[in-house]
Amino acid sequence: FETENRLTIPISGTGSAAMEAAIANMVEPGDPVLICINGYFGSRMVDMAERYGAQVHTIHRPWGEVFTPEEVAQALQKNPAKVVGIVHAETSTGALQPLDAIARVVHEHGGLFLVDAVTSLGGVPVGVDSIGIDICYSGTQKCLSCPPGLGPLTLGPRAVEALKNRTHKVANWYLDLSMIEKYWGKERTYHHTAPISSNYALYEGLRIVAEEGLAARWDHHRRNAELLWGGLQNLGLEPHVALEHRLPTLTTVRVPKGVEEAQVRARLLKDYNIEIAGGLGELKGQVWRIGLMGHSSSRANVTLLLAALKDCL
Repeated sequence: FETENRLTIPISGTGSAAMEAAIANMVEPGDPVLICINGYFGSRMVDMAERYGAQVHTIHRPWGEVFTPEEVAQALQKNPAKVVGIVHAETSTGALQPLDAIARVVHEHGGLFLVDAVTSLGGVPVGVDSIGIDICYSGTQKCLSCPPGLGPLTLGPRAVEALKNRTHKVANWYLDLSMIEKYWGKERTYHHTAPISSNYALYEGLRIVAEEGLAARWDHHRRNAELLWGGLQNLGLEPHVALEHRLPTLTTVRVPKGVEEAQVRARLLKDYNIEIAGGLGELKGQVWRIGLMGHSSSRANVTLLLAALKDCL
């Protein structure tokens, strides 16, 4: 996370549990919340926030595009919000959202900045402290190359203060950070049985990240993504996201006209032992999603995939 936040812990649950923990602990009934939707997981934030009684306002961009700070500022001028939620690396589209200027806008309007970093943590810079992200969460199965089942989560000082000053109990016992903090802290107050095997796996995954070094890890994700993008272009395939906002850890490529996208995916898996994903939500049937995350982000994997795609097409 690139943070010194004391309250930085693995939630016992997947990235979706970490998302719900972030929202459940920051949102009280009636709180105004702004969610930026440009893909599948922004919509999931809305669903969760509404379930906790928030007054949710939304702004939208086409799937694959990103938000400008001016758009967020305009929305906050119209509807001030306690919490502003946005997805850093949208898994459904492959778009990488710039955060710096939006964080400043959110804080200028007195809000808490909540960021989904499920597909970016460990693969691209997140910069929780340098950017000023108040709440950030991720998952272990993406760029950290661990089994799914833990959701890394960090809260900055402003978010911790908001948690302490709640007027209602957190409406989710299992994900109540005021209780979980005591479980992981000096008190060691029993809360739940942590999945110890998953925590050992996370420890090893983080050791590997530290051994490589964050800057080197970001660089190798970027180099392998650029190799993939160039190869896709040589095959006549078109990435869905503009280059300046393209995510190095996950690439969406538009399915050519006349091609049965599911059949191509099935053949890649059957003949080459390569699995790529289809589109989600609005992009279902329109794109392939190619992950290059953690251990899977290698030159050899890119070269094999490009050769296999050439054969299948």
